[in-house]
Amino acid sequence: MEHRHLGRTGLRVSRIGLGTLTWGRDTDEHDAADLLKTFWEAGGTLVDTADVYGDGEAEYLLGRLMDGLVPRRDLVVSTKAGSVPDPERRFDGSRGHLLAALDASLARLGTDYVDLWHVHAFDPVTPLEETLQAVDLAVSSGRVRYAGVSNYCGWQLAKAATWQLAAPGARTRLASTQLEYSLLQRGVEREVLPAALDLGIGLLPSSPLGRGVLTGKYRTSTPPDSRGASEHLSAFVAPYLDDTASRIVDAVATAADGLAVTPLEVALAWVRDRPGVAAPIVGARTAQQLTAALSVEALSLPDEICRALDDVSAPVHRYPDHDWSTL
Repeated sequence: MEHRHLGRTGLRVSRIGLGTLTWGRDTDEHDAADLLKTFWEAGGTLVDTADVYGDGEAEYLLGRLMDGLVPRRDLVVSTKAGSVPDPERRFDGSRGHLLAALDASLARLGTDYVDLWHVHAFDPVTPLEETLQAVDLAVSSGRVRYAGVSNYCGWQLAKAATWQLAAPGARTRLASTQLEYSLLQRGVEREVLPAALDLGIGLLPSSPLGRGVLTGKYRTSTPPDSRGASEHLSAFVAPYLDDTASRIVDAVATAADGLAVTPLEVALAWVRDRPGVAAPIVGARTAQQLTAALSVEALSLPDEICRALDDVSAPVHRYPDHDWSTL
């Protein structure tokens, strides 16, 4: 698998990442082992998790598998901290919480460092400089090699990255930002992606297959074994089952028929090769699904197909977005 630099750093990652959102809950240890081994054997390195996935079970599972199945040195392990199971406060970016969460993640993962650590979301009640100080402490202590943010909007990303660049050498440059990005969700193109490109931050798209909808599996019905039928994830899929999404899915299916590939491959190749993207994070449920996704390595979409998909999925950009002068 081809590898890419993550933003303006020396860290290289496989250009497809493996997500673990369902590990420890819907994905058991046997299936997780099959997924990780399939990914590693295909040349994949970037494995993305978080301290809240499966209430910590995803990290624990990954740690067990690194202990005996896949060498730790072959993986770029990415985790997150900052989400909390508190209805009164969904995100905690305080220095105390973040550093304690990092220590707990390392214990579950069975490692003394993570390659990439993300602040899971912006905390509006904690001063941003406090959150970023925790990032600096995590890196300077050796527990984290590279750091980024997740689910930050454009101004939040720009403020955080600029703060870190204000004193070169004393602060940790943000390497990455992780947000949802697909043909069904192009909101990052408004401000986040332009900011990331300007600041040298790599984008790690989550849900690059539109929460599974872009595979075409929901075109006629909801498969009983799909996430759309899952007790935990049906509400996650539902927003992309409307008429607008249906038109985009039909266009993807048409492109796939013309190229003699699958809709999954078309949708994944499109987002993988967008400007600024380092590695889409794929959350396959089975090794068979993951193998199908990894087959995209051999596919590059023709320019005319990309233009057609761009047109059918184009988001509305109006004043004062970055391209306002063209209106």
